[in-house]
Amino acid sequence: MRSMQLGSYSNMIKNSVEAYSGYIQVHDSGYWENKSINRLLEDSDSLRSELTTNQAVKYVIPRLETFALAATENLSKGVAIIGTDPEAENHMTGIADKISAGKYITANSDGVLISEGLSEYLSLGVNDTLVLLGQGYHGTNAVGKFPVTGIIKLVNPQMNNNTVYMPLSLCQYYNGSNNMLTSLAIVLDSYESVAPVTSELKAKLGSEYEVMDWEEMQPELVQLIQSDNAGGIIMLGILYMVIAFGIFGTIMMMTIERIREFGVLISIGMQKVRLSVLIFFETLLIGISGLFISFIAGVPLLYYMHQHPIPLTGDAAKSIEEMGYEPIIPFSLAPEIFFTQGISILLIVLVCLFYPYFRLWYLKPAEALK
Repeated sequence: MRSMQLGSYSNMIKNSVEAYSGYIQVHDSGYWENKSINRLLEDSDSLRSELTTNQAVKYVIPRLETFALAATENLSKGVAIIGTDPEAENHMTGIADKISAGKYITANSDGVLISEGLSEYLSLGVNDTLVLLGQGYHGTNAVGKFPVTGIIKLVNPQMNNNTVYMPLSLCQYYNGSNNMLTSLAIVLDSYESVAPVTSELKAKLGSEYEVMDWEEMQPELVQLIQSDNAGGIIMLGILYMVIAFGIFGTIMMMTIERIREFGVLISIGMQKVRLSVLIFFETLLIGISGLFISFIAGVPLLYYMHQHPIPLTGDAAKSIEEMGYEPIIPFSLAPEIFFTQGISILLIVLVCLFYPYFRLWYLKPAEALK
């Protein structure tokens, strides 16, 4: 259960973070509050070198994001435009693998990628023309006609309905914002590097830029995971209560059945302290044996489920997709899953030892031998 729960959280983070925003973003100071096309930062080699000095940083993806009205002959719709470096973008999001028709853009392309939902709404196909009307940098008119190079299917339903991907240089020309960006998205080698890298960049870049990690950018996702995790911990607590009574029942029966044996040992001179040590190691051995058997049975199963997540279908898949996540039930192999479960069971075993110790210390050999 815990593996499935943590696996689901990892999948949610992957779909929401790795598939779009990155773990860290750098913006011009104050950009995130209103996300105006006029709050841009200059793309420079010195800034990029500052971001890549840390070995945990794998890629830095430049983006210029804005909004416009997409139009065809008879229809129009508000869209989000993402200008990006196609090669760097594909390293993080794997967007090239999501092409359902046409081909992926290159840095020098004069065409755009449109999402599948937008393609269906505007009745546009590959090689058709998309007209974009918007406001560019510092109030300039942003107007252009672009051939549709390819159509992409995005997991997030909102993005799948209104997203246009454009080569960065083309987007900068369209908005009249040469060499300007809204953000630099940072891809790290692991999730554990987010906090130290964020702190380092904030200290290094100062107040001229704002450095935000994914938790600051997506507080709704953090709250969703925290609330669900709290419910999972409560459920685990209930299960541990059931397990604890099962273990306690086993130890209690072992103790009751051996009362006469204990009485004989104490009668012939065995000290209660040594008998207590014997009971401790016997019970501990039983607990460790149970854990060992459960790991042998559980780890291969979890490994298989980790490699082959359970696919969801029908209404369940549809509801998950509407939330913007891949419709699967993934499983995690995080070490803390096994560590915490093992420690919890051993603690329950040790607590249950109080019963045989209590019976032993107040045992009267004469009564035990009757």
